[in-house]
Amino acid sequence: MNVFINDIPLVLKKASEKVYKHEYDLILKASDHFTSKDLVGDVLIKEADAALIDRLVRLMEVKRLKKLKSLTLVPEKKKRLMIEHLKDQFKIVKAAGGLVIKDGKILMMYRLGVWDLPKGKLDKKEKVKAGALREVEEECNIQVEILEKLPKTWHSYAFKGKKILKKTSWFLMSCTDDSLMKPQAEEFIEEVRWMTPEEVQEVLPNAYTSIAFIVKHYLQSLKTGKV
Repeated sequence: MNVFINDIPLVLKKASEKVYKHEYDLILKASDHFTSKDLVGDVLIKEADAALIDRLVRLMEVKRLKKLKSLTLVPEKKKRLMIEHLKDQFKIVKAAGGLVIKDGKILMMYRLGVWDLPKGKLDKKEKVKAGALREVEEECNIQVEILEKLPKTWHSYAFKGKKILKKTSWFLMSCTDDSLMKPQAEEFIEEVRWMTPEEVQEVLPNAYTSIAFIVKHYLQSLKTGKV
């Protein structure tokens, strides 16, 4: 589960998942004494429990942890990390979107000063795939079809005093018609543009971390021949 809090990835792993220690700058145990100043780079904390999740979520919400790149939590052996406990702290909002490709290029859009992918909240009782197609087609005025699923992301934010956790289901999509492509001004989209993978990598520093996560997952899949 990949949760983005203040644009920092909080990765919740299962006890059974493999962990490669060389991928982290700092490895701690939940019982270790540490402060926010110690959280630098990519950090792994082992033997995590519900109390630690609460502590870290509050810390990430309140403090600007500029030196923290990502935080990964792994539970004690034979114990499940309490993902449901984390979800209970928020109101869940469901959304869906797509990474659209055509002729080796990726469709990126510029909205509110950052590069983004088309996405939006699902309507009441709307199916996830139908909502993803609708949002992409509305925001970019194109026709698309779904190829396969991409990883989900979870993004936290506050709205009217409530803590919201937005679950976004992502799909890899193929564009079938972009002859009338244009940005949806009502959604504050200024530009939609086809980019090569190299061009996308250049603009990712000016994109939300969750968007960069989805794009990098797709680009890595290209390299390994999984798509």
